[in-house]
Amino acid sequence: MKSGFIQNGYFLLLTFVTGMFYFCFYLLALSFSLSLSFTVVGIPLVTLVLRTTTTFIQFERTQTKIYTDITTDPYDRKVITDASVWAQAKLELTDRRNWSAVFWLMKKFGIGLVSLVSAALLYVAPLAFLLAPLLYRYIDMNVIFMQVDTFGKSLFIMAVGAVLAAINFKLSDRLAKAIGGYTLSMIRQLNR
Repeated sequence: MKSGFIQNGYFLLLTFVTGMFYFCFYLLALSFSLSLSFTVVGIPLVTLVLRTTTTFIQFERTQTKIYTDITTDPYDRKVITDASVWAQAKLELTDRRNWSAVFWLMKKFGIGLVSLVSAALLYVAPLAFLLAPLLYRYIDMNVIFMQVDTFGKSLFIMAVGAVLAAINFKLSDRLAKAIGGYTLSMIRQLNR
């Protein structure tokens, strides 16, 4: 049970990191390649950026399976290799699934921010409460309008931290399953 709690914490933090990466990568790469689209280099760059969606979605599938044990359908995309470069570029640029995948992956940035805040509330706050008897002498602690300045108050805050930690075991699991459900719905929507 403890390892699942820690694994959910890793998943929440990894969700933030990957969401931030997808958002920054697609924002910068698409802006740069679309701004160069009037040159010969721009269109192949856009197609290369759009081809990364398959790799990133497969990574999301693997990450979701490892951390939440939610199995998703494979993301299947048809790639034509015997066509010319410009014909492949036209197919990549006009494929609605590519742009939809970019949208779904960039939307993960918002989910990542929520998971970062949740990880702080679910993991850091109970830990600070549990360590209150050790920290109250060195740090000015105020918890819900109560100044923690005596050992008795710090023991009370420690008990509140233990209750919060017990509640957060379940909350972190539900949050991780909800984020895994996002990946599941993303792949279902893209496979239509």
